[in-house]
Amino acid sequence: MKTIETCISPDLLELHELANKTVIVVDIFRASSTMVTALSNGVNVIVPVKDLDECKAYKKRGWLIAGERNGKQAEGFDLGNSPLAYLNGALSGQNVAMTTTNGTRAISLAREHAAEVLIGSFLNLQATVDYLQNSTNDVLVLCAGWKGKFNLEDSLYAGALSWSLGWKHECDATLAMESIYEQVKGGLREYLQKASHAKRLQNHDLEKDIDFCLELNQYDSVVYLSEEGLKNKNNE
Repeated sequence: MKTIETCISPDLLELHELANKTVIVVDIFRASSTMVTALSNGVNVIVPVKDLDECKAYKKRGWLIAGERNGKQAEGFDLGNSPLAYLNGALSGQNVAMTTTNGTRAISLAREHAAEVLIGSFLNLQATVDYLQNSTNDVLVLCAGWKGKFNLEDSLYAGALSWSLGWKHECDATLAMESIYEQVKGGLREYLQKASHAKRLQNHDLEKDIDFCLELNQYDSVVYLSEEGLKNKNNE
């Protein structure tokens, strides 16, 4: 039977074996939710980069640049980190370079040794589950967290994924978060409104972003990291 484990922070990734595994990077508030939304609404490719200056360089190539630090849009960037900016095909056909506080760092760490890197969100949970059921790889969920610290929403996604897959647990973190998800799945939004990062975003008047990021199964997209950047398998 295939297994699933959870790394609750990028700072702990060195304790996990990535070889021959599908690593799912998740940053619910908001990077992974934004990436899934963008690629489900016609964006061609997203290149995740760690550094603001590196991201800015893509502007000279005619790309849109999206930058966020500490919940706010970075100065001089076309976009911040809101999934709502991509709805209804508003940026369809565009190429986007993106850097965020936590999510793009996690992707950079995962790509070094994983067999495959996917991007997870509640928005495409079932599509990701269906894809993994047809894969032969074990799974590691890499939670982007908040500046190296545990956060609730990313780890709860790991619980939701594990509960949906029904696979063998490979670690206590997965078991714990699946147990919590079973208890709160009927009131996910109400539960995660209490999360520390949700409160940070609320302080920036981003309640609509929070609500959107907690919608279940809005897209049937499977978002993966290719040599060119993040893409939607449905568009291939």
